[in-house]
Amino acid sequence: MSCPVVHWQMVVKEPEKVAKFYGDVFGWQIDANNPMGYRRVETGQAARLDGGIWPSPPEGHNLVQLFIGVESVEDYVQRAEAHGARTLVPPQHLPDGDIVAIMIDPVGVSFGLMKRR
Repeated sequence: MSCPVVHWQMVVKEPEKVAKFYGDVFGWQIDANNPMGYRRVETGQAARLDGGIWPSPPEGHNLVQLFIGVESVEDYVQRAEAHGARTLVPPQHLPDGDIVAIMIDPVGVSFGLMKRR
């Protein structure tokens, strides 16, 4: 059974500044033209892993999250909880058809679970 990293996101206090930095330094294509209004990042090249940049809430911290591709988000939420994780954002359907959940692992690192549409 393979559960690869399929997406990433940065949650940051200054998303415009971060988007400009990575766009300028690495030439990544970044735009907010999507139903959720986040800064979608295309890193280029065939062997790429694209992601996004989101604003952090006032009480939040700057962080990078990895999203792990699974066949059933609900099943893996239960499996992760059984191994000591806790659910931060329960499974939900996004406007683009993906299903995601955000978890906190036993040592406090957040990660996402994702089933692509």
